[in-house]
Amino acid sequence: MMKDLPLAKVYQLLEPGPVVLLTTARKGRANVMTMSWHMMVEFEPPLVACVVSSANHSFAALRATKECVIALPALELAPKVVEVGNCSGRDVEKFERFGLTPAPAERVAPPLVAECFANLECKVADTRLVDKYNLFILEVLKAWIDPAQKNPKTIHHHGYGRFAVDGEMIKLKSRMR
Repeated sequence: MMKDLPLAKVYQLLEPGPVVLLTTARKGRANVMTMSWHMMVEFEPPLVACVVSSANHSFAALRATKECVIALPALELAPKVVEVGNCSGRDVEKFERFGLTPAPAERVAPPLVAECFANLECKVADTRLVDKYNLFILEVLKAWIDPAQKNPKTIHHHGYGRFAVDGEMIKLKSRMR
């Protein structure tokens, strides 16, 4: 039998994908934040929608510079990813504090995260929903992958410090390529 679920817990059911790191750079200072709320919007060019709270230090940098990097960490980085998300770039130089290596990007000022298995250089393509929902639409300009990281497992936020780890792959017949 079904029972009521508090609306504040709905987000735990609709986890959108892997936890990522989002880097920004403003006034010569790079920052990194942890982000869970993102989704693909279009595939060519690749567009990603993401929510960055206006309370986050990265919000002002993303809004002002209109560029960022989405870095995808593997399971081994999970403890650092959570620590990055539990502090503010207003108070902490996160790359230094958490031993993350900023690497130069090719198309944007924010750095790649060298320890991540993939990095996506992005520019803000649409800000019409930022004021109302803190929702940015990003266009991926360049994508990087680290071939040395074989079969990386991602982490998925389920709320209140709980994470699922990317698991077993299955293949079912599909008309999609």
